[in-house]
Amino acid sequence: MAKQVRSPADIGAVVRGARREQNLRQDELAGVAGVGLRFIVDLEAGKPTAQLGKVLRVLQTLGCSIEILAPGERTR
Repeated sequence: MAKQVRSPADIGAVVRGARREQNLRQDELAGVAGVGLRFIVDLEAGKPTAQLGKVLRVLQTLGCSIEILAPGERTR
């Protein structure tokens, strides 16, 4: 189900939920995604200064995708 994301905390919640659904520990996700454990901990906590490239890598590892809509665009 699609979720609207408006804050770093929202992204963290998506990551945490997807990780738990896949029965992964934080350290396991970090290893598979090629990031540090501290990064996963901070990301799930909603750290606003998380590196975008790493965030995208973690989301991709979890099978998540991002759709960005310009003003006025609508999803079907």
